[in-house]
Amino acid sequence: MKRESTENGQKSKADSRHAANKAAHPASRHAGARKPASKKPGLGGSGSASGRAALKPTARDAALKVLTHVEEAGAYSNLKLNQILKESDLPRQDAALATEIVYGTIQRRNTIDYYLAKLVTKGDKGLSKLQPWVLSLLRMSLYQLLYLERVPDHAIVSEAVNIAKRKGHQGISGMVNGVLRSAIRRREELILPDGLDDTKRIALQYSHPEWLVRRWIAQHGVDACERICAANNEAPHVSIRANVLRGEAAGLLERLRGEGLDAQLSALSPSGIVVSSGGNMALAAGFAKGDYSVQDESSMLVAEALEPKPGMKVLDCCAAPGGKTAHIAEKMGDTGEVWACDLHPHKQKLIDEQAERLGLESVRTFVKDARELSEEFAPESFDRILLDAPCSGFGVIRRKPDLKWSKQESDIKEIRSVQKSILEAVHGLLKPGGILIYSTCTIEREENEAAVEQFLKAHTEFKLDPIPAENWPDSGMSGQASSGMIRITPDQYGTDGFFIARLRKE
Repeated sequence: MKRESTENGQKSKADSRHAANKAAHPASRHAGARKPASKKPGLGGSGSASGRAALKPTARDAALKVLTHVEEAGAYSNLKLNQILKESDLPRQDAALATEIVYGTIQRRNTIDYYLAKLVTKGDKGLSKLQPWVLSLLRMSLYQLLYLERVPDHAIVSEAVNIAKRKGHQGISGMVNGVLRSAIRRREELILPDGLDDTKRIALQYSHPEWLVRRWIAQHGVDACERICAANNEAPHVSIRANVLRGEAAGLLERLRGEGLDAQLSALSPSGIVVSSGGNMALAAGFAKGDYSVQDESSMLVAEALEPKPGMKVLDCCAAPGGKTAHIAEKMGDTGEVWACDLHPHKQKLIDEQAERLGLESVRTFVKDARELSEEFAPESFDRILLDAPCSGFGVIRRKPDLKWSKQESDIKEIRSVQKSILEAVHGLLKPGGILIYSTCTIEREENEAAVEQFLKAHTEFKLDPIPAENWPDSGMSGQASSGMIRITPDQYGTDGFFIARLRKE
């Protein structure tokens, strides 16, 4: 791996790529976390504030810290959770509970707030006047009462009241106690009303903003929208990509099963493996040795669609954290050149680390605004170009549920402008006969099919080219692939939502 340095003094540009677009989930939820074990000693109980303060933080303490940071400062839940779990040094079971509470509470926020408004004095107005930590405490406690089956009600209430006493005063703890006990008494009343239109019903039942549900109904239809929203509330599974320089996926699968892991070949990606019982696969010995990378299955299809060949010169325009870059280099047999660009130096470091761990020498990293890449390279100098474009990230909501609350509809048009400017900047760098892949991790038509159609109208030298899916596990993908564009929604394979278009320069 070679590292290049250019434009270190470049002027700052707005980086529209949401952190969720490429960041790995820090503490993957799993089936076991869906129904955490009953309360452990130290998770509840009574005692003075000073006595309790000396104890180690609990799972709920950690969860409340994360949720408060998200509510108060717009923090990214995955990054903040990772940080606080490291600081708290919780046992594995408690870390799993904290993770479940954080992601579940954020996922179900719309529904939880609807119910809380029935329980808090003055309804919605009462909720809006609560301090962020108090609102977060009520939300996470109601989430546990309504959605976690094996956590006793008394443990949830007791811990919430104790936290309120430590962080607030008697009035707050009394209010928290009253609201939660009322929720237990009135549990059967906490249901959604009949007669809602499809937009309001889906938004409340599956806890998505109405504006986003409205767009998805228009783009995908009511039934598909409902399936997508339901899938967004499911825990993501763990998938890894075999490093083909070390062996095919089938051989890696045998080794993993020999180590006692519950694993199976991906139903979507030819190099993917789904691991059901491995925990954080980035901590396993095989990861450190470079046998595999942790990557979502739909994301693995990007390099497959690019179809790089040994000895080629390839440009990855927005490359961090480097998973697709590495996959490209692996498929090229680590020959030729893979130029990996990103806007930020700290993201360049992530790509470097990926290449070094996997033993890749063909990767060259550098820092540059992708909209200025035409200043860096001569025209028609690349055989393949990958533009994994900045996007709204609405295909990865299950990994970063706060995304659906932090984005606004107006953001889509702003992001679309960035996508268009990058395409305009890089398409001239492709050789005649070369392939450009445009991909996103969103299911928004405006950022996907419409963006490609607009580009093709302006650049008639480019045509959609069939995606080579003959060797992909699901033969059903061939129909989409033959059109040159693939859209995968989260409900289809339990993967991230993704879009891939393959364009050939004639």
